[in-house]
Formats: sequence, C-alpha cells, structure tokens
Amino acid sequence: MTWNLRNRSIIEKFEEETLSPFAQLSADSAGRKHSEPSHPFRTVYQRDRARIIHSKAFRRLEYKTQVFLNGTGDHLRTRLTHTIEVSSVSRTIATALGVNQDLTEAIALAHDLGHPPFGHSGEKKLNELMSEHGGFEHNNQSLRTVELLENLYPNFDGLNLSYEVLEGIMKHSKGFNRHPYGNKMEETFNNPSIEAQIANLADEITYYAHDLDDGLDFNLINEEQLIELDLWQRCVNFVDTNYNNLKGKRRRSYIIRNLLDFQVADVIRASTQYISEHKLDSSDQARRNSGRLIRNSNEVNESSLQLKEFLYENLYNHQEVAKPNKRGGEIITSVFQAFTKKPSLLGDSTSKRISNHGLHRTVCDYIAGMTDRYIIEEFDKIMKL
Repeated sequence: MTWNLRNRSIIEKFEEETLSPFAQLSADSAGRKHSEPSHPFRTVYQRDRARIIHSKAFRRLEYKTQVFLNGTGDHLRTRLTHTIEVSSVSRTIATALGVNQDLTEAIALAHDLGHPPFGHSGEKKLNELMSEHGGFEHNNQSLRTVELLENLYPNFDGLNLSYEVLEGIMKHSKGFNRHPYGNKMEETFNNPSIEAQIANLADEITYYAHDLDDGLDFNLINEEQLIELDLWQRCVNFVDTNYNNLKGKRRRSYIIRNLLDFQVADVIRASTQYISEHKLDSSDQARRNSGRLIRNSNEVNESSLQLKEFLYENLYNHQEVAKPNKRGGEIITSVFQAFTKKPSLLGDSTSKRISNHGLHRTVCDYIAGMTDRYIIEEFDKIMKL
C-alpha cells in the first residue's frame, strides 16, 4: 500500500473528483477581501473553519443564552452547544448530498457569532434601542463580527473569511452580490450556495428539536401537551413499536433523537428529488435557481410549522422563560443608556471606534459581544456609580 501526504492541492483534486457538480469547490472560491497566500495543507474553507473556532466571539457563545438564561441548568443548551449541534446536522446533510462539508461546517459555526446576550429577547431589545441608528439583526452582526470586530491578524481587521462563508452568514438576506474574480463577471444571485442553504435549514431543525427537549427537561411543557403534534406522534409510535422496553427520560431522549433524524432524512430525500429535477451542473446554477434547493417535503414542512407554533405558544412565551428574558432586556437597556451617556465606560480600545462608526453603533457592537454573565456584571457596576 502506497501512502502519500495529503496537501491542499490533493484535497482540492479529491473534491473535484468526488463532490456533486453543484457543490462549491474550495479551488473555485472567490477568495478573500485581503489577499493571502494559500496554505500548504488546508483548503480555504478549512482555514475559515479554524479561524472561526479560534475567535473570541466563538468562545463567548458558551455563556450566551439559547432559550434559557445561561447558568439556569447544567444540561440546558447554550448558544455554543446549539452551534455545535447545527454543525453536526449540517455535515450530515452535506455529506449525503455530496457537497462541500468544510464550507457547510464553517458557515454553521459562524452563524450565531453576532447573537447578543439573553437570546432573541436581547436581539429584539437591541433592535429597539438602535431603531434610529440602523437597527440590529444578529446575521448582520455576525458579519460585522468576522469582518471588523475580531482582531487576530496584523494586517487587517476581522477574520478575512472567504466570500462563500460571508455569503452563508448572510443567509437570510435577499440578493447576494459577488464581485468579479478570475474570469467571472460580477453577479447578483437569488440564493446563497447550496452549502449555506443546508446550514440555514439545519439551524432551524436543530433549534426546535432541542428547544423541545430542554422545555421537557425543565418541566415547562409535558408529553401530554405534545399528543396533537404530528412530528412528535410519528416518533413516539416508532420508538414505542421498536423499543417498547424504554421508559422515562431514556424513552423521551430517544424520541427527540428520532424527531431530529426523521426531519434530517426528509430534508435529504426532498432536496435530492428537487435537485434531480433541475439538473444543476455548477454551484452558481444553485445560486441562480429561483427557489431554495434545500427543503423539507411539504408534509414534513407543515408538521414542522405546527411544532414551531406550539413552542412559541407554550415554551418561548412561558412565564419561566419570558420573565428572566424580559429582565435581560431591561439590563441591556440600562447598560446601553449608561454607555451612550458616558462613553468613557467603554474603555480605550472600544472608544476608538466611535469616530468611524458612531457612538450608538459602537455601544451596540460592544453590548452584542457580551456574554450574559458579563453584562450582568457591568450592570451591577453601573448601578453602584
């Protein structure tokens, strides 16, 4: 058996020979804003993935709220564990469809870097506070984080990620403009890459399945309430038929696992059927397609919407969730107002950005980067002034 060292060129050739025709190949990347020499052993997306993992913003996700306030329980999801779970689901779908796993994973790992403390209630509150200054949205903030706020390199601000990862971070936007490169002209696409579409739907699937798990674990909802949910009942029937000896939490955990697996398998089947009908022969054809290629079947999509509506009605607006999140919004408001009234509280390095980005955006950037724990500490300090 002959053994050969796998350098970047060999990995790129392997992608070309084995990935689907509509996959985004590493060798075909539109590149980075700031030119850098290629790495001898890693592709462009492997480098992006590493840069994201090594960023401070990624590490801070450990102490940011997913649904339940960070620190509420040792087994409840945080923004970091959610991100890792999205990455895992994304790689499964990408592998099955034969597209670029490294790009898909990099997008998944970066998708929540701009989330503020206190979850979606924190995002809503920052958007209110910034209503006259450009607003706030976590995908836009994720982009600001990787393009401006992370400072790990000597010659540029941000992480200098590839165009395709930046495109994926902005997955909720309409229209994706790519500047000319190589022999390709400037073009605006209907959709992001198929890899970005995978990360987007994997986020949604993972979010609701694991929020359901946390809600049950925290006793804010119970299994009796779930009987009318099609997805839940399908998975209950499967588990009880094939594993009738399972009881209690072990049974429930396996139901949740099957709920996630069932939706992922449906995405793979439905997407494969849709893609085969369009006969795509390039990653840009996937971008030009009028609709998203990555999708659930109509039947499962309706069931997923039913689960989503249930969670909003019974979990996200539950008093035990809403009350601490409301308090989180009040803390954000107090800290935001204190910083805008007295910018010296921001510290020297952050204050330097005010001249270029304005006081309110600089304060917003600073607060968005905070963990739940840190903003509570800052709030306590401010209250003592």
